Amino acid sequence: MAPNPPIRVGLISFGFVSKTFHVPLLKATDGYRITAVSSSRPGDVTAVIPDVDVVSDPQALAATHPDIDLVVIASPNETHAPLAEAAMRAGRNVVVDKPFTITVEEARHLAAVAKEKNVLLSVFQNRRWDSDFLTVQDAIRRDLTGRVVLFESRIDRYRPEVRDRWREIPGPGAGLLYDLGPHLIDQTLLLFGIPDSVQATLAKQRRGARTDDFFQLVLRYGEMVATLQAGSLVSGGSARFAVDGERASVVKQKPDIQEDQLRAGMVPGSPDWGLDPDDALLYEGTTGDARALKAARGDQRGYYVALREALLGRAPNPVPPAQGATVIAIIEAAFHSDEEGRRVVPELTKEESGAWT
Repeated sequence: MAPNPPIRVGLISFGFVSKTFHVPLLKATDGYRITAVSSSRPGDVTAVIPDVDVVSDPQALAATHPDIDLVVIASPNETHAPLAEAAMRAGRNVVVDKPFTITVEEARHLAAVAKEKNVLLSVFQNRRWDSDFLTVQDAIRRDLTGRVVLFESRIDRYRPEVRDRWREIPGPGAGLLYDLGPHLIDQTLLLFGIPDSVQATLAKQRRGARTDDFFQLVLRYGEMVATLQAGSLVSGGSARFAVDGERASVVKQKPDIQEDQLRAGMVPGSPDWGLDPDDALLYEGTTGDARALKAARGDQRGYYVALREALLGRAPNPVPPAQGATVIAIIEAAFHSDEEGRRVVPELTKEESGAWT
């Protein structure tokens, strides 16, 4: 049987996310070839991807470029929906970086367009393949803690300077909740499903901050509480994950290292790729004894492997638009909660609620 031809990828935007994540992950995953990139800096692109077609207009790449099977959108958040729609109406399959869209209305519209045009639409939730999450997910699946009563997930950073970039300038899709919230929410939904309610606190904690640079979401699952948090003035000490159950607790202190490896230029799939030296600790409730749980190996190429299989008709979409829409619905509920000072029940369609079972 002849091998399948490579999936021809058009990449929209060549900023940090593309250069750090999409390009190295695509190049290191069998079955893909980046054929076109939308960027205003062609020299930057060809220095990394020689012999690629560089297009200045992202709409032209999305809708009219002749040499593309899959469009990957890694442009500023407010452009995700219009570019994805243009690409799908041209018959392209589409990957949208997180956050999927700015509003749940946009997310549902894109899902409808994907069905109308019979194309695959997926959301790039690469941190499902992080070592820290995989380690905690495995511990919960193995019931090591017993019934979970408290789940804590944090991505904390120390970035005291407010930078002049679109993520920190007031506008649609700006701020830390849109930036890191999709990762924390998506992972929590995978573990526990749809919460009963959302209660949120957002703040601008750095001097001169113009968009939220701290958030805390409390998701209620009956009497189980999941707390998701990210801050920009945290020097260290907080655990990436903590899970408390009736019998034991699991703590994963340090985060996955793949982003640091990618920043340092490591090629995905190298011998040390995704190897996490920080094991989780299991604390027995009765004795207080602690034992190490070996950290799982992370590999964010897993997203593009799963996507390739979906595009070839051999597996389901790894992150379907209904899941992406659910994450945005919870972000919207969080904003309403912070504004109104109350718990908010996320409003979901039947398809969105069923996408996590």
